[in-house]
Amino acid sequence: MSNRSATHSTFVIERNYDVSPARVFAAWADVNAKGQWFGPGGEHEHELDFREGGREHFEAAVEGAVYSYDALYEDIVRGERIVYTYKMHRDGVRISVSVTTVELLADGDGTHLRYTEQGVFLDGEDKPELREHGTKELLDKLGEALAQGAATV
Repeated sequence: MSNRSATHSTFVIERNYDVSPARVFAAWADVNAKGQWFGPGGEHEHELDFREGGREHFEAAVEGAVYSYDALYEDIVRGERIVYTYKMHRDGVRISVSVTTVELLADGDGTHLRYTEQGVFLDGEDKPELREHGTKELLDKLGEALAQGAATV
């Protein structure tokens, strides 16, 4: 009998940013802007081909482990929506596979962002609550980067 498992989870995170949807979109679409908020910081490898069918790769060492993120952009509506699938590995072991939708809704002069992730967390290697917590931190870093002028359009 195998010790394999699959835990399914969906979470939604919402944030409001005091910048236009075009600026928020640009912070996802441009590798330099995204580098200001995506990932743990420090030494890392980051490649971004932001287009439908394009891929993104991010790899960094965190607390002695090497994490890699590989995404495929499935649907992009400029300034409004980004849909992508991604898988995460820790030290070469796949820990999750997810589909994510980022919706950017105009809210006065700002943007209401709705982030929905549907994931399967594999073999107890990762937990949905940890991913949600980490994603909240990334979206907070996005807000800080935008406030500091990231992703001008």
